Amino acid sequence: MMASFFDQFASPSYLGIPLIAIAIALPWALYPTPSPRWINNRLTTLQGWLISRFTNQLMLPLNVGGHKWALLLASLMIFLITINMLGLLPYTFTPTTQLSLNMGFAVPLWLATVIIGMRNQPTVALGHLLPEGTPIPLIPVLIIIETISLFIRPLALGVRLTANLTAGHLLIQLIATAVFVLLPMMPTVAILTVTVLFLLTLLEVAVAMIQAYVFVLLLSLYLQENV
Repeated sequence: MMASFFDQFASPSYLGIPLIAIAIALPWALYPTPSPRWINNRLTTLQGWLISRFTNQLMLPLNVGGHKWALLLASLMIFLITINMLGLLPYTFTPTTQLSLNMGFAVPLWLATVIIGMRNQPTVALGHLLPEGTPIPLIPVLIIIETISLFIRPLALGVRLTANLTAGHLLIQLIATAVFVLLPMMPTVAILTVTVLFLLTLLEVAVAMIQAYVFVLLLSLYLQENV
């Protein structure tokens, strides 16, 4: 029974072919392409307005050099939100529950921000490793601690997204299993459990959107330190 709870996180395959590529490519097929006409439909207009508002909010604390990342960060935000939301549907697979995928997003983007900082302003980038006014005996220790915290950043990005989504899916499956077990024996308790399951599902919808936003927001903060 316990092993079946984690089967939902296994990458599905058909005839030995992994289907995770289809799960990753599907979100882009769900969004309407912009029309060359001057007047668009309501869905395309709402989509453009939401992307514009999010991009403006994300790029507000960055200088002009960081605005080059606007398209990348906005696309990543939409991609993560769509994958997380689709993963809440029954009989679907959530690619962002795989730590390898999340680390594949986190490590290159974090490394790019570090390289940009070392190339454009190496003194300021290295200055983050040693706070101003540090006592001389603590300098070696603080440099080691700040270096470790710097390299932990991509791991924290990937693990945070993976852990939150995995925990949510496990809770939903556990409570849904409890509903089926309790329904023939204690219908009243089962109804109350269904209410808890509904509220938890609403919470997971919020978590799916918030975690995607936090992932991109932290990347923008790392970029802000290096541009």
